[in-house]
Amino acid sequence: MDPKLEALIDMAIQKEEEAFSFYSDLADKASDGDSRETLLWIAGEEKKHKAFLVDYRTGRFAPETLGMSEAVYYQIAEHQEEPEASESMTRQEVFLLAAHREKKAYLFYTELAQVHPEGPAKEMLLKMANQELKHKEKMEYLYANAAFPQTDGG
Repeated sequence: MDPKLEALIDMAIQKEEEAFSFYSDLADKASDGDSRETLLWIAGEEKKHKAFLVDYRTGRFAPETLGMSEAVYYQIAEHQEEPEASESMTRQEVFLLAAHREKKAYLFYTELAQVHPEGPAKEMLLKMANQELKHKEKMEYLYANAAFPQTDGG
């Protein structure tokens, strides 16, 4: 494997480990059971990303094995201030904080891909960016449903 690509994958693995720790720690702070469950789910997703990257680095998987269904870029987090992590966070704040975190991960992979020429490294980075954007989409959906619940009137 190209040493540059391997270094890139190592950096991505580090980012996924940080994301796993972030969500696990945030789940410990969440007082709401549903929020905690969602945060543990997304922590598990980050753990799967790390496992994929480790397997990819060792040659067990090709870049094509990472799914590429399109995510929707709602941009809700871009228009809301990022809340501070605390034990008194509301469900909405938990999901909004997670959406901001996923936005940062998406931007990290996207910006890294922009500086690479066409090829396996760029392709892998764009696929990882898309995965993070899917997580952001999910967190924004949960935020919107928590912040603006459906009423009997419509």
